[in-house]
Amino acid sequence: MSSQLSSRFTMLVATHLLLVKDKQILLARRFQTGYEDGNYSLPAGHVEKDESVQAAMVRETNEEIGITVKAKHLTLAHVVHRQSDRSSIDFFFWCKQWQGEVHIAEPDKCDHLLWSDVDDLPENTIPYVRQAITAAVAKQKYSEFGFST
Repeated sequence: MSSQLSSRFTMLVATHLLLVKDKQILLARRFQTGYEDGNYSLPAGHVEKDESVQAAMVRETNEEIGITVKAKHLTLAHVVHRQSDRSSIDFFFWCKQWQGEVHIAEPDKCDHLLWSDVDDLPENTIPYVRQAITAAVAKQKYSEFGFST
């Protein structure tokens, strides 16, 4: 049984924040991470062992943009099942209420924050993030990205 468990397929789980202010969402430009550097994403991060998806979102939000959000203020917006060099499941949460001032809290991973209209995202927005934002605005709860049809 233990050999079956150790060889079982696993997926990376990540959370992404759709922070809303004046009908705009906050984008963060990746910097020196080794993944999609120079492109815009959302405040995001991986879920750690024994951590819920919402708890990860609360933690990552504080670590990346220095504000405090509460789980009760997070609303599930969209889920993406994504295939690239690995398989991932990405949870996107709307948040319209928080405490503190948004700022770059990890300058070694992000070099610019941008409030953007959801209908006018920068060209260099990461494609699966763009897809998720568009789907979330359309109230579509689930999509897939990177799978061959």
